[in-house]
Amino acid sequence: MKWFFKIMLPVLVLVSCSKEGTSLVEADPVSTKEKVELLGHESIELGRKLENPYSVTNVRQALSAVYPTRAVIDVPVTDYYVRFLPKNVEEFDRISRLGVELMDHPIDREILRDGDYYHDPEIPEGEITWQYAVVPPDFEFPDGICYEILDECFIPDENVETRSPGDYDWEAVERMSFELTGNGGLLEPMTRARSKPSGTISIIDDNLRSRKTVGVSCVKVVANVFVRIATTYTDEKGHYQFSAKFSAKPHYRICFKNKTGFSIGLNLILVPASISALGKGPSTGKDCLIDKNSDKTLFRRCAVNNAAYDYYKQCKATGVTMPPKNLRFWILNILRPSSTLMMHHGALLDSKLVSKYLGKYSSLIRIFAPDITIGSRDKNGNYAELYSTTVHEMAHASHFSKVGTDYWRKYATYIITSFINTGDAYGTGNGENAGYCQVGEMWGYFMENSLYKERYGRDPGYGQNYWFAPRIFSELESGGLTRADICSCLNYYVNDLKSLKAALLENYAAKSSLINKVFKKYSR
Repeated sequence: MKWFFKIMLPVLVLVSCSKEGTSLVEADPVSTKEKVELLGHESIELGRKLENPYSVTNVRQALSAVYPTRAVIDVPVTDYYVRFLPKNVEEFDRISRLGVELMDHPIDREILRDGDYYHDPEIPEGEITWQYAVVPPDFEFPDGICYEILDECFIPDENVETRSPGDYDWEAVERMSFELTGNGGLLEPMTRARSKPSGTISIIDDNLRSRKTVGVSCVKVVANVFVRIATTYTDEKGHYQFSAKFSAKPHYRICFKNKTGFSIGLNLILVPASISALGKGPSTGKDCLIDKNSDKTLFRRCAVNNAAYDYYKQCKATGVTMPPKNLRFWILNILRPSSTLMMHHGALLDSKLVSKYLGKYSSLIRIFAPDITIGSRDKNGNYAELYSTTVHEMAHASHFSKVGTDYWRKYATYIITSFINTGDAYGTGNGENAGYCQVGEMWGYFMENSLYKERYGRDPGYGQNYWFAPRIFSELESGGLTRADICSCLNYYVNDLKSLKAALLENYAAKSSLINKVFKKYSR
């Protein structure tokens, strides 16, 4: 993937507006028999292959050990442990759309150092690595996609049925299978009942006036012990509850794919959402409190997730146009500027300036490239800065929903040209397509300042020194026009101050006195 970022980074620098590896930490050992695990954001380091206690063969042996006087029963196959090798993103997506929970590392291997991703050393760099999963026995494998069945499994739950009569203590059988396969050290004590993990993932926002601890809202949480895999989402307050029960301590991970539909993804691998490993925790669940002194990558991801989620909630409450579905974020700690490229939705790549630079990689970039990049340099641990930057870019995404790719190409062309000619992405307000930038940035800064004020109690006044006067929108709102009213006028044909004023007067004639007064005040 190195070639990919060598190509992409100069493009990101060019089109960014001026809005502007991790140390390993020790986790608690799971038991005195286990090695201390290390967490980081690099590749997972795997150790020896472990014996799968859920394989049908091992469960059958455990059943005989727990019930030696009973007749042997036929342990059914409830699941297959499999791996897929998709050749491209289309094949990866085909598998994902079938509801398969894919993991990029084998789940029957010892983890010496936990991390955010794994790439099989036998798979060339830049190609999708093996994807591991558990599927039901009647699963229809997609035609043309390479796969391998690794094990036939019996994963007991409350509804499991066998082909022979009689009651069996499947929890006792499960524990025996762990013991017989050499995995007894992973089990919870007998005094602790088999549990459905629950907990809270939260983050501290130091700038809030009262309650500073907030939940990490609606992110996906994954837990697994070998092939027993469970997923759920946090609620708005960061609480989660799994439906599956665990007798051993699971590996916990946050997958930054939000329930509302956007994802935060940049792991140097070809997956749509970043993973943050939380290490092992009790079968009852694991709480996670993140603050400015926590792991910086995890802090950034959680803060951006919350800001984007809050923006969607604000749109729903106020009637502002929603950003497109399946929005894709990248967080780049090597950059301070942020940008709303909308590449994943087809924008910008049609620009001659960009496509000429990307050359033959243009079509490939479109598949993997982001819609929004958040430059987090100098913002680490600062929730308020990450919040304001994210909602600014989300406001641009709402604007994109209304105007489309051709408008966005002209907008981006102005920014690129200004940056090349003046060293400033916004330029001086002169030149072709300046009006696109004017309208877009007025809206972006207006929404940023408004949402920041509602959250933190003060107007930060971002963007007030630029030539495009975002105060116009704030004064219109103070005079009675709503954000939804203003957003409704940001159509394809509104591409400068004159056409913006005309659209407002046409749609809200009753407010003509206010509109004329405000525009006169800020005319250049």
